[in-house]
Amino acid sequence: MKRLLLVLVLFLGGCGLDINTALPYQVLPGSIQPDQSLRGVEITVGSKDFTENILLGYLAEMALSAAGADVVDLTDLKGSQTARQALLNSEVDVTWEYTGTGWINYQGNELPVPGGEQAQYDATKKADLERFGVEWLAYSPLNDQYAFAVTEAYGAQHGLKTTSDLAAFLARNPDQAVFCLETEFTSRQDGFPAAKRAYGFPVGEVKNFGIGTIYSAVAGGTCPIGEVFTTDGRIAAQKLRVLEDDKQAFPQYNVAPTVRAEFLARHPQVRGPLETVSRALTNDQMIELCRQVDVEGRDAGEVARDWMVSKGFIRTD
Repeated sequence: MKRLLLVLVLFLGGCGLDINTALPYQVLPGSIQPDQSLRGVEITVGSKDFTENILLGYLAEMALSAAGADVVDLTDLKGSQTARQALLNSEVDVTWEYTGTGWINYQGNELPVPGGEQAQYDATKKADLERFGVEWLAYSPLNDQYAFAVTEAYGAQHGLKTTSDLAAFLARNPDQAVFCLETEFTSRQDGFPAAKRAYGFPVGEVKNFGIGTIYSAVAGGTCPIGEVFTTDGRIAAQKLRVLEDDKQAFPQYNVAPTVRAEFLARHPQVRGPLETVSRALTNDQMIELCRQVDVEGRDAGEVARDWMVSKGFIRTD
């Protein structure tokens, strides 16, 4: 019997990261079986600070624990750059990253790779290994893209189905160009700047919110337009209409586990359990998991545990 070890680390080389305390989850092997080479190996898993990525962090922790590792929890790091630097600086060993984020934000490219999911993944994987020594494991069908959303009523009233529809509407009604956006999205090259380049939005007003409050702000009329993640369970709960990115301003955002190449060379056995989880995830499943956290108020760790049990990857009794 193996207890998921989410330990409290007292010191991480002065990195200043917030360390999470132990969680009382008991993890037993299911289809993910112990590997003797991982027994006693300490592996630190990090995540960004939004629901989906936190869930992914817990899924990785439980998979690695079932495989025999001693897992240290560093989920909920504040912002993409913090999580990225923690990986590069060996403060965490595993993070989940998105192909578009890697290509635009970390590699410094302005435009997505044409040709779909595989092409974007291949380009990001190759560049990240060559420039930063980061390995991308198998990417998931889960593709959490940026989009703009309006209320169903607002979209129906103004005939909005695509982002091009929105741009044409705002050109005629510039007073409606009020956007609820997360601070990071406002400046990320794969975020609002990419949308403005592609669609030519008029100069308008931007109101910055935490990503979790944008959905209710749009639903409540604070802004007619908001930035959303397409896998967020609050879209349906708040009766929002997601507008199609018909000009493909935003890149593909398939998620994949990322590790430093030197870490993977020392512990190649982490690939199996992490890729097992990665390949099993879909957009519809993540929408439901996020809904349970953000709408029902369930604990993210418990939601992740229940999904792992439902897939047979782990047991808890």
